[in-house]
Amino acid sequence: MTQRTIKGLSKSLCTYFNILICSSNSQSYDTIVIGLGSAGATAASTLARAGRRVLALEAQDRVGGRVHTVPFGDGVVELGAEWIHGTSPNRVYDAAVQNNVTLLPQDFELAFYRSDGGEPNTALMKELFKFSSQFFHGSPPTPQPMGQYITQRIYEYLKERHPAVLADQDFIDEFLRFVDLYISEYEALTTWNDLSSNCKFLKVEGHPYVSWHRHGYKTFFKILLNTYNNGPGLPTLDIKLSTEVTRVAWSRAADVNVTVTTADGATYTADNVIVTVSLGVLKERHETLFSPQLNQEKRTAINKISMGNKHKIVFLFPHAWWPKGQEFDFIWNKEDIKNLADDEKWLSEIVEIITPMGTSNAITIPICGEPAILVESLPDDLVKQKCLQLLRRFMGRNVTIPEPIAFVRSNWHSNPYTRGGLTYDNVISPQYPTAREDLGAPLTDSSGRPRVLFAGEATNPTHFSTVHGASESGYREANRLLQSH
Repeated sequence: MTQRTIKGLSKSLCTYFNILICSSNSQSYDTIVIGLGSAGATAASTLARAGRRVLALEAQDRVGGRVHTVPFGDGVVELGAEWIHGTSPNRVYDAAVQNNVTLLPQDFELAFYRSDGGEPNTALMKELFKFSSQFFHGSPPTPQPMGQYITQRIYEYLKERHPAVLADQDFIDEFLRFVDLYISEYEALTTWNDLSSNCKFLKVEGHPYVSWHRHGYKTFFKILLNTYNNGPGLPTLDIKLSTEVTRVAWSRAADVNVTVTTADGATYTADNVIVTVSLGVLKERHETLFSPQLNQEKRTAINKISMGNKHKIVFLFPHAWWPKGQEFDFIWNKEDIKNLADDEKWLSEIVEIITPMGTSNAITIPICGEPAILVESLPDDLVKQKCLQLLRRFMGRNVTIPEPIAFVRSNWHSNPYTRGGLTYDNVISPQYPTAREDLGAPLTDSSGRPRVLFAGEATNPTHFSTVHGASESGYREANRLLQSH
């Protein structure tokens, strides 16, 4: 084979696989996108569909960011984002509908189990939980920790509707602890008092838990990048996986391109760069990642916005031994918590198990906050053993729980390219009301043109912590560039 033939074949392969492997650091790009999670994939695809030459650099060996669909059992499970939250307006939901992808709503009915085997007061707990849930995104006149705010409301409700229950402090304590853990699990917190009662998050209309089920959340990225149903990709978009960015150098001078350096020593230049790495990564690396260093507004935002942690543990069983249902909730007796060994205390932070819709005979056990960081560091065998003990304690009195046949779990905190799960509005967020806008503001050159832009769920003022919120931010920044030329 001649050298010319080899070069021709190489060029053909690059054309065919450009979405996966090809790009040349000598090629000129309009925009470099750093990170290919929801924000990065949306930004890159929006620009490429508009004809811009785009290079996307992703440190991990896959597309998706904090969405991670993995094969499991006879289907798939999600180690990251699980659902589409709401349907209108929602870019993620719209993408599925426009491509005729069937989605399924996942409905949950609280089913309580006690650590001591006692019969839970299910009716009262459901009533109180329904009452409490209206305050999950409340905004009292004076901001306060969410736990304090909801606790006050619950006591007021009991005094008015169930005054006799006020004498049962054990029940009240157990219920408050359950709601604490439930909110903490949803928001990836250590405690509900880490969250501000005046959280700015806004829900999207429609069903709050819509599942990609056996399609997997990865389908969203295939749609974005035009590879769904064997699509050809996007001809002006090059993607390099396993390519960690170590430096973003830019200048206020209007005639100087932005230069991006990667861990392998390669450099790439473009008119502008969109940075979509997680807040956790920015917290760890912003001082060395940018040259010159970020301005004070961005440094303050990075410091003051909080990054939560979530760890998912997924078991596959030979058959479904649990009752029909999709959520099972755990109430811990105080004495049972005290009797746990020190190296087992983290078990008392697990509040629920859910049944994922992407595969058969599987359950997911989430744990959040500081306990999630601890569990992520524990050996697989220990986590499996302790979680099985937990399941048998709460749910195994009237059924034999078999040994699992497969096990998988996430590593969002220890992963150097995520360093956490999702952001939330902490108790000091009312003191920094523009922090997310400040984080998302572009860095401009002397002519006012945006050179370094920022996207990601942390930069979305009202839809942070969601895949659709991240996608909105990527679309926002791509449009900023399209409108600036």
